Amino acid sequence: MLKITLAAAVTLLAAPLAAQTSSQNTNDLTVTMSPQQYRICNDRPARPVWMDEVHPREAYKALTLMRLYELRSWEAIKETGDCGCNVRFPSWDGATVEYEERFAISTQAEHTQAQLALRTEQNQIARDVEDICEAQGNW
Repeated sequence: MLKITLAAAVTLLAAPLAAQTSSQNTNDLTVTMSPQQYRICNDRPARPVWMDEVHPREAYKALTLMRLYELRSWEAIKETGDCGCNVRFPSWDGATVEYEERFAISTQAEHTQAQLALRTEQNQIARDVEDICEAQGNW
């Protein structure tokens, strides 16, 4: 019993010390207006506004466009052998037009199937794109 009491006392006394030395977590969720900083290519074109304003129940639409955008940029990297920022992060215009033509009126289930198909295509070229971009320091 003495050992249990001693262990409890040590634990209670050590708790404030542990709290002082723990990492500083915060509940402050204040939004900062500083621009997003990336490891590479900080001058990326802005996403279409509707993607940030889409209702959460329709977020699948934005995900489809993001998949399409990334696939097309990866295809361009593989085709040109260039992983420069303007190739890796092109304008959203081309992907947006293609999205509007192919997916804008699709159902959620159709979007899900399209996302899987786009990801499969992307996985087929992923190794080549990664090799090109790593060689150019842009991965």
